[in-house]
Amino acid sequence: MNKPNLLLSPHLTSSNEATLSHSSKLDGIRLSPHFTLGEFTKSITAERLGIRNEPNYEQVLAMRQLCQEVLEPLRQHYGQPIRITSGFRCPELNDAVGGVGNSQHQYGEAADLSVPSEEVARDWFQWIAHNTDFDQMLFEHSRRLKNRWLHLSCRWDRRRNRHQSIFNYQAR
Repeated sequence: MNKPNLLLSPHLTSSNEATLSHSSKLDGIRLSPHFTLGEFTKSITAERLGIRNEPNYEQVLAMRQLCQEVLEPLRQHYGQPIRITSGFRCPELNDAVGGVGNSQHQYGEAADLSVPSEEVARDWFQWIAHNTDFDQMLFEHSRRLKNRWLHLSCRWDRRRNRHQSIFNYQAR
């Protein structure tokens, strides 16, 4: 894989640094103008269970791709902050939160976004479907937890993006 210089920080310019420790330093590493690596790796569950949720270089590149292709265009179009509730998950964290075994979160290819209302979710859903190169978009809800979110993914190899979209997908 060709590894471009991300211009994010000196330790991200090569894959010699296998993983990145989560700290306040990650909040300063920009994946795009409005999204940071810290937003993708922060997890209350990981903190509570002592899980080191650390991406490798390729996973950071995938998160950057997701930001550039989907999240940043959405943020710029609506001109308002977008909150990531679940981004990158190492396999241990993915298991802890009940994620599926092949979750794109584990590869840095997916993020779940907080949606303030179903109306906003519908609006975002339609805009993303017509204006971005995404792999999967699910407006998910959980009856058990009584909440809802928008799951978005973008594959590193964009030629493989499926443009799969499901509104009102019931999570486990």
